[in-house]
Amino acid sequence: MKKNLKISFLLIFALFLNLNYSYSQGFNSVHTSDGIFVIAAGNQGNIFRSGNSGNTWAKYTEPSVNFKSVFTRSNNIWLTGDNGIVYKSNTGTTVLTPYNTGVTTSINSVHFTTDLTGYVCGDNGAIYKSVDGGVTWNLSNTGIVSEQLNSISFKDVNNGVVVGNNGKVYLTANAGVTWTPEVVTTTKNLLDVKYYSDGLGIAGEYGTLMFRSTVSAWNYVDTKVNTDIRGITGDSFNDIHVCGGGGFIRNNANSNYKFLKFEPNPMMANLVDIVYFSGIGFAVSSMNNAIIRSTNGGTSWELTAGATRSLTWVSKLSASSGIGNNLCMHPNNRDAVFVVYGSTVYVSRNRGDNWTNIASVTGGGQAHSFYVSPVDTNIWVVAITGSPDKIKRSTNYGSTWTDVLAMNFSNYGQPLEMDQNNPSNYYFTPDGGGFYRSTDNGASFTEISGNFPFRSPCDIVVMWDSSSVIYVGDGVTGSGQAKIFKSTNGGVNWLDKYTVTSSETPSLCNTVFDKSVCYSTEWGGSGFYKTVDYAESWTLTGTTGSSGWGSDMCHEDPTVVLKGTYGSPTYLTTNSGANFTSTSLGGGCGAGIMVPERGYLLAMQCSGLFKMKIDYTVITDININLNNASVPEDFNLYQNFPNPFNPSTSIKFDIPNSGNVSLKIYDQRGIEVNSLIEGFKNAGSYEVSFNASELPSGVYFYKLSTKENTIAKKMLLVK
Repeated sequence: MKKNLKISFLLIFALFLNLNYSYSQGFNSVHTSDGIFVIAAGNQGNIFRSGNSGNTWAKYTEPSVNFKSVFTRSNNIWLTGDNGIVYKSNTGTTVLTPYNTGVTTSINSVHFTTDLTGYVCGDNGAIYKSVDGGVTWNLSNTGIVSEQLNSISFKDVNNGVVVGNNGKVYLTANAGVTWTPEVVTTTKNLLDVKYYSDGLGIAGEYGTLMFRSTVSAWNYVDTKVNTDIRGITGDSFNDIHVCGGGGFIRNNANSNYKFLKFEPNPMMANLVDIVYFSGIGFAVSSMNNAIIRSTNGGTSWELTAGATRSLTWVSKLSASSGIGNNLCMHPNNRDAVFVVYGSTVYVSRNRGDNWTNIASVTGGGQAHSFYVSPVDTNIWVVAITGSPDKIKRSTNYGSTWTDVLAMNFSNYGQPLEMDQNNPSNYYFTPDGGGFYRSTDNGASFTEISGNFPFRSPCDIVVMWDSSSVIYVGDGVTGSGQAKIFKSTNGGVNWLDKYTVTSSETPSLCNTVFDKSVCYSTEWGGSGFYKTVDYAESWTLTGTTGSSGWGSDMCHEDPTVVLKGTYGSPTYLTTNSGANFTSTSLGGGCGAGIMVPERGYLLAMQCSGLFKMKIDYTVITDININLNNASVPEDFNLYQNFPNPFNPSTSIKFDIPNSGNVSLKIYDQRGIEVNSLIEGFKNAGSYEVSFNASELPSGVYFYKLSTKENTIAKKMLLVK
């Protein structure tokens, strides 16, 4: 290649993600037992409830507790906290009644087999059982070692399973009287479990996923990810849905036992829990309050209740002389990433937020391709400009460098590629023809194609799990022909597979999840091309309006693809190219793109490195705010404001005594249409925000009641 929580109309929570895995906001758990009433709970007492399948949400807060798990059955609700307490409520009230389990450490999971019989598990091997609906709890962990237990599930009143850290799995067949260790071949921390009527499914950290029927041995899924799988659900052993990482959802529907069916969804943050009921699903992140929903068994997902997502590129490293694509993930640390600007090597060990200069490539120049070897992380290989251009290699983490090969290459592209299937192998394409291979970790290169007449190759990709298949993007500025070549014998022979009337093919990207798929950008044209038949044919998947440059398919979810341009903006799809979202980007001309996770996206520009920031704005129809904790003298209910209103209004009231309080909305017939407050409140002055978007225009009444007093007032909704 040459060349405060109070609102006046809608209560809006703008939840700004830093995209580090600090679980400080959002949810840890979500549950529904009928697809209609849904509840999600998380840290800092955060609770969202919906009585209409997530069309609207009401937000409540229980101070001083981090909720770890929530479970519903019939009209009952149970929540567990990090303080050893189980909280009980029901769908008709927001009151939470606390019950002690006997420990003060974290209770991580709860499951009820009947309205009266339930189980919780937690730290230090704790399993407790209740036979009175969660009021009293008794230790029920015979056979369990002192290990952190993360999830518990039962398929009926007798048969249950619990999982925990260090690969611990225990089964009971006698309603928790005794527990028997189950042998599994992993020592990873197991984070969630589901006991189906016909089998079991277990999910864990670093892509751990296993399942079996009630009579078979365990199947260990090669999920091909190193991010955590945190949620597992589904209606049966043959309909398992899992979520995790930066927002992926996968399933094994239609006997897809490799879980290669990905469910397109709008969440670009870690998903930590998922629940399904008869094809209706909900999933939550610990990093924001946006709850996503599927109504068609996972075919598609949507943000609920008017929530929206915004994308912004944020500068993380100011540098110069960026070109090619020098982004490289650390082979053994999923939070670490390298980049080279000019001849300076930088590393980030916190997912691209902060960068440190750690080495320089001897002799200067501008790096175009850079790799840290998974075979030995002391081995670095770089393609860098000079007189002539060179491939250089370090065996001591960049302290010293050796020249390996001296040949001119692309002015702008990335001429060197490491074989991800066999990282001892590297491939190099210089200007003017030839295809070179190294089989000794970049120490030497040999031409293997008979000097095939490439012009000025821009990019090389190797098919996942099949190193014999290699693609090369080729082009020369002003030529009017951007080409894609394919080899099926490891680079020895080549066929011209596609030509477009542009000048260059700057970038190719493929995925481990489907070897038939690859994307291609073009310069100077705006097309984004896709093959689904191993590069035999290519079709236009989108015209983005800007000349293409770098690209990458998300390393944990192939439905997410990011296309860069030679400048700005970038174009993102979360549904395999059905549509794209553009986001402006600074830093001058374009260079490399990398998408390690759905919520972890990096753009290497010529003059700096950027990380995508994802924000979610969430709308709730009810929110309760304590305006003043001082004790008022009188019991008061104030006129709502504004009035008339459309669709939201605020209601203020004073209660001089602590106790049970209800604030309800009635229509002109006296029929209750909404319960804004139902439960214990401390004395104080409150303000409730209420969204009536689902109610018709008309006269309504709101009534405040305590044990001692009742007041009602009229309000007018005008649409």
